[in-house]
Amino acid sequence: MNTIKIYHNPDKNTWNTLIQRPATDSFTLKNLVQTVFDKVKKEGDCAIREYTLQFDGVEINNFQVEKQEIHNAHKNLSDELKKAIQQAKKNIYTFHKTQEEEKKVIQTTKGIYCWRESRPIEKIGIYIPGGSAPLFSTVLMLAVPAQIAGCKEVVLCSPPDKNGNIHPAILYSASLTGITQIYKIGGIQAIAAMTFGTNTIPKVYKIFGPGNQYVTTAKQYAQELGIAIDMPAGPSEVLVIADKFANPAFIAADLLAQAEHGADSQVILLTDSLYMLEQVQKEILQQLKDIPRHALVKKALENSMLIYFNTLKTCFEFSNHYAPEHLIISIRGYRKWISYIENAGSVFLGKYTCETAGDYASGTNHTLPTAGYAKMYSGVSLDSFIKKITFQHISKKGLLNLGNTLQIMAENENLVAHKNAVTIRLNTIKKI
Repeated sequence: MNTIKIYHNPDKNTWNTLIQRPATDSFTLKNLVQTVFDKVKKEGDCAIREYTLQFDGVEINNFQVEKQEIHNAHKNLSDELKKAIQQAKKNIYTFHKTQEEEKKVIQTTKGIYCWRESRPIEKIGIYIPGGSAPLFSTVLMLAVPAQIAGCKEVVLCSPPDKNGNIHPAILYSASLTGITQIYKIGGIQAIAAMTFGTNTIPKVYKIFGPGNQYVTTAKQYAQELGIAIDMPAGPSEVLVIADKFANPAFIAADLLAQAEHGADSQVILLTDSLYMLEQVQKEILQQLKDIPRHALVKKALENSMLIYFNTLKTCFEFSNHYAPEHLIISIRGYRKWISYIENAGSVFLGKYTCETAGDYASGTNHTLPTAGYAKMYSGVSLDSFIKKITFQHISKKGLLNLGNTLQIMAENENLVAHKNAVTIRLNTIKKI
């Protein structure tokens, strides 16, 4: 098989090389992003119209989606698809609603009360890719927790098709989650518009959503300009750990499903069974014939690997080193291996738990860290849309109990005014 690399017991000295993701020309990309951002900052909507014509091949006069277009989207979708979207929304809502945190007032010292309260990020932007794979599921993944959090303003940008329209499933999903500000803008120019704001598109405080290498670089540049982003994220990826009891057809299907996202996606199988590796190879070749996005998937497989290790423990060591966006554990008795997982965006346990479920409707979020960022980032959750503000209240008794500690610490840091802020209060209390 010449479309995917195969390794047997690769030495640990080679692991850093093996975990490298497909390379992009970051210097050229960033130059393009800066050029687009500068033009959008100076020329606003005019620049966006120009780039929409250049990159999307369509002339748009009015970026904002009208109510009638949303109404038409409802009519243009089958009842079957609408029902599926509604069920997915329900499961996503149910899972994310449980992430709400109750206020807990803690008395750290007698008379010293501390607690945290959540506040929504007021203005957020959501980017939804369009094209041949319009990710209406991502609308649900981002808009539902934003709705639960109570974000006051949610702006959605998605590229128009050649007729100047956004896919009806994206519009339907947006309306289902209460989004009313929807704009026909894609790519770098969409991220720039939400970063600076224009006469038409509002400026936001934080930008969410997946995208190609151009959108990813644009989000990272927006972060440099003071706009928060959900996480650094690049092309999609999956890593499967399987033993001899796994189903090779299931594994091949999972690998191909992830490769279907794009030519720069990466899929990996780790197994302690040479038989399983060989069978998965055969299944990939067989199933590949029936996939419409054949050429794209084949390109992704060139960046991918099937790796045999002597032990499952080594498989988990490599996986933690790689830190996959999606990790599928297809092992008999998988529960005993859960504690071995240190780095992963989202984990799928057991042979019937396909990654597709997480992509769409099981309830967990599919906006996840890629490119090894799972070592230090979490996937999107309710917390992504809120800020935590700490509060404290100190009574007279509390200041008497803590005052001496505060004065000593401030004095030893040579911060006299800090000490005086305590001393003046203590002296007043003692006079009462």
